[in-house]
Order: sequence, then structure tokens, then C-alpha cells
Amino acid sequence: MSKRDELIAKYAADLKDKCGVNADMDLLTKVTIGCGPSIYNADASTVSGSDESELATVKNNFLIKKLGLSASADLDGGIAAVMDQYGRSNRNKYRAVVYYLLTKHFGKESAY
Repeated sequence: MSKRDELIAKYAADLKDKCGVNADMDLLTKVTIGCGPSIYNADASTVSGSDESELATVKNNFLIKKLGLSASADLDGGIAAVMDQYGRSNRNKYRAVVYYLLTKHFGKESAY
């Protein structure tokens, strides 16, 4: 089992245990691959739900550039909803899981 496959399995477990979501493994794999090498870096592989600059990066680089959404207040609401679903008290919010939940929230599975 490759390192990436191990991470995907860990992300699927996180979705099930912390978010109550049964992952679409095909989409989760594509989202994880889309994160690139950041998933192997301890700092870059997680998203800080309380860091405004981090959330702005998620909004600009993922929601607007990757998913092709237009900048609006809905994006901040979507990010807030995903952070609540993942659990604000949860320290380790994996980037791939956050991106997966955002993709599902905005119904943009077609981007992958």
C-alpha cells in the first residue's frame, strides 16, 4: 500500500468518524491527488479553522481557482459550515477532507 493510499484511507476514516460522512472513495482519491505534495507535509496537510489568512487561501486557491466559483459571501458561509461539520474543536483538520467536504457542499464534483 502506497503512502498516498494510506493517507486516503486515513481521510476516509476521518470523514466517517468526525463528520458522519461515508466517503465517495473515487472523489476522495481525486481530491487528494489534486492537493499534490502538500499532503505529505505535516503543516501543509492540515487547515487551521481559526486562521483567517488560511481560510482566505482556501477560498481563493481552492473554491475560486479550482472549483471555479465566483467570489461571494456564500463561499465564507460554505467554509464555516464545513468547519462546523468537521468540528471546530478538532485540531487536525486534514486539507483533503476539508476540500472534499467543500466540493460536496457546493456540488462541484464535476471539477474532478
